[in-house]
Amino acid sequence: EDEIAVLEMGISDFGEMTRLAQIARPDTCVITNIGTCHLENLGDRDGVLKAKTEIFQYVKKNIVLNGDDDKLKSYTSRDGRTPVYFGLTSSCPFHVENIERKGLKGTYAEFVTPTSRFHAHISIPGDHMIYNALAGVAVGYALGMNNDEIARGIEKLVPIAGRNNLIEAKHYTIIDDCYNANPASMKSSLDVLAYADTRKVAILGDMGELGADELAMHREVGAYAAFKNTDVLVCIGALSKDMAEAAKETVLATEKNMKVFHFDTKEDFYQNMGQILNENDTILVKASHFME
Repeated sequence: EDEIAVLEMGISDFGEMTRLAQIARPDTCVITNIGTCHLENLGDRDGVLKAKTEIFQYVKKNIVLNGDDDKLKSYTSRDGRTPVYFGLTSSCPFHVENIERKGLKGTYAEFVTPTSRFHAHISIPGDHMIYNALAGVAVGYALGMNNDEIARGIEKLVPIAGRNNLIEAKHYTIIDDCYNANPASMKSSLDVLAYADTRKVAILGDMGELGADELAMHREVGAYAAFKNTDVLVCIGALSKDMAEAAKETVLATEKNMKVFHFDTKEDFYQNMGQILNENDTILVKASHFME
């Protein structure tokens, strides 16, 4: 068996991906999405696309892309290499059918490749995890793995601290997704929280490096929390005041029942936590790194 090194390449500015790719010289690259992160330096999603795709000139063999992403699906063949696409839509060569969502217990799905089908269980809930699994299927297929090997790999997946890590604590169920945050990942985490069959609480902090539209993006997340029928939204931090305001406005406009709280600091929240949280709540915790 050949050894395979897997590298996660994180960037926040132009030129950084070029330097990383020059060092790594990857055989295969995967881009899962073009989101709204690091916009202070990259400007907009087109800037994110430009920065991430710097890697292409140094990829030796396979380019694997999310075919449902509006920015990535427009990528055309360069240097004779056509990308491999994965997604939830059947137009992607790697996609899923017969999805069974099992709440916080994950997802069962039938994975479709260009030549075969197989079933597997993804232990971490959320459609974003289906996309991640599909990316793994596409890479495994490119490396010559068989369906059984790929399925076993998917089913061995376990969360790590700060990444959709489900903690069954004494009084609460905690969705520990505190590793980092941007608007897209906040929404994905709220989607996961919505699967809970208990009272749903979201404790969300400020998101950083979003550029000129940072307040609008915080408002967007607050409105989305109400849309997803979150029972309690706790917003912590200066920027998250706008998140809370938008959530309150949405509650009034839609007659939702969500309770909304804002605190300047975590310490302020701790002093009031006993009056906000209830026994058996399912609690999402998420913010950008600088919120600690």
